[in-house]
Amino acid sequence: MYSEKRSREFYLLAVFFALFVLFLYGPLSAILILSFQGPNGGLTFPLNGLSLHWFFNLFERQAVGDFGGSFRRSLALGLMVTVVTVLVSLLAGLAFRRKFIGATPLFYLSVASLVVPSIIISLGIGVLFSQLGLQPAWYSSGFGAHLTWTLPFGVLIMFAIFNRFSPSYEEAARDLGATSWQSFRHVVLPMILPSLIGVGLFGFTLSYDEFARTLMTSGTYNTLPLEIYGMTTNVTTPVLYALGTVTTVFSFLVIAGTLALIIGINRRRSQG
Repeated sequence: MYSEKRSREFYLLAVFFALFVLFLYGPLSAILILSFQGPNGGLTFPLNGLSLHWFFNLFERQAVGDFGGSFRRSLALGLMVTVVTVLVSLLAGLAFRRKFIGATPLFYLSVASLVVPSIIISLGIGVLFSQLGLQPAWYSSGFGAHLTWTLPFGVLIMFAIFNRFSPSYEEAARDLGATSWQSFRHVVLPMILPSLIGVGLFGFTLSYDEFARTLMTSGTYNTLPLEIYGMTTNVTTPVLYALGTVTTVFSFLVIAGTLALIIGINRRRSQG
């Protein structure tokens, strides 16, 4: 079978992409390798043995750091942010399908937090809670701070989805006697469901590893990124690298599971 010969530009772009991937994951690979050191391993190369010692050490009581508690807080916070981000983004996308007075200023206001420095938003929310006499906490002020980061992304994604969504599907459903709710439930929602799952993935991943917007709003108890940052000045063993490896693998598993769910939905739709 005849195959077209690849041009020189293809190989140049391939090399550029390989360098780009190396730039992204090169530092991560060092953490991954160092997390498999032996019991007497240190924080730098060369390796001192190979073992899973530091991964098992994660489940033991630590002199410094609260791995389990901070992970549970980050997980709970990420799930809370995901639910609210998906719901609000969907409602905003539906609302902006029709023009109304003040739509343009409201749109720019909703995405303005993307260009404001994250630490300024964190500081502002922390000061606001203090002025109101409220105690900042990861589930209240931290939750609000994370939404200022995830909601603009979710809204922008839903705007792009609905801009490409043809209203003819809904018109056909109404011609067949469906109500507005039935049209949304049985026509619109199944078609945009993969996009909603993508919005949820954005919301969870952005919240799960957010540091700057949590710094002034977490209160007494740290989330996982804050806990890891605090441990960098106290922990002198590769257990910190093991924690980084575990959390990174968890993030990739969440992304892979979400992509598998989207592929499964699209495959079922194409077969139906």
